[in-house]
Amino acid sequence: MSQELSAQLLDEIIGAHQNSPSAVIAILQDIQERYHYIPKAAFAPLAHRVGVSEASIYSVVTFYENFSLEPKGRFIFKVCDGTACHVRKSTPILERLRKELSLASDEVTTADLNFTVETVSCLGACGLAPVLTVNDKVYPAMTPSKVSTLLAELKEELSHETN
Repeated sequence: MSQELSAQLLDEIIGAHQNSPSAVIAILQDIQERYHYIPKAAFAPLAHRVGVSEASIYSVVTFYENFSLEPKGRFIFKVCDGTACHVRKSTPILERLRKELSLASDEVTTADLNFTVETVSCLGACGLAPVLTVNDKVYPAMTPSKVSTLLAELKEELSHETN
């Protein structure tokens, strides 16, 4: 269910940054915000329009951890597994998420591209442990039951979007 890369949308994004080579990171951020990843098909037109090599663009995308070459879900869960969160039982939260989303051990994104589940080393909110984020919104003092409730709310939100 991956979205097709729209040449028109790509032109709008690049044009909004005046085709500037110094704006490559901002352009990539805008592309990722729209598609939830950086489609490889964007490399050639982006390189051509801003006057840099495709290799340079690839280097930027692979250097920064926040960029992804793989499609991600509409809702991106980042479960903290730093020391404070781990000690306060973040692992059962991660396990509950993976189970309720039917994600196999080698999967991070659901087939319908609605949910992505990642672990991170630290979210910098140790006093709120265990913590997770969904699309950068922080959810403190999580438990497996709280994560089930949150997931149900997000699924409900998705069902309203499609109706």
